[in-house]
Amino acid sequence: MKYKIKDSQLESVIFLYLDNQDFIKIEKNNRIYFVNSEDDNHYQIRYNKENKMCFMSKELIDEVSSFFSLKDTSCEKIIGQWTQNTLQMEVYNTWFIADTHFRYS
Repeated sequence: MKYKIKDSQLESVIFLYLDNQDFIKIEKNNRIYFVNSEDDNHYQIRYNKENKMCFMSKELIDEVSSFFSLKDTSCEKIIGQWTQNTLQMEVYNTWFIADTHFRYS
């Protein structure tokens, strides 16, 4: 069975989905990382405070894209908006990348 929902309703559902991921937020060197656990050294989302860029893992894009049957570009935009709302900081641009490794110092 298919349902028709508005874009804003879909965005709200995806925001709720991302809220329920219980990401841990780590701030380091003008960057904010969203990781799955404190031991994790791969981020799902990285926000750069200096240039207001939001990077997200291809893994997260694929997960949201598959779960909600959306194109990668739509997911990237929605995750960027969620990041902006969650951090209350402007996101100028978004990118998704495969290499999401970072190290603590």
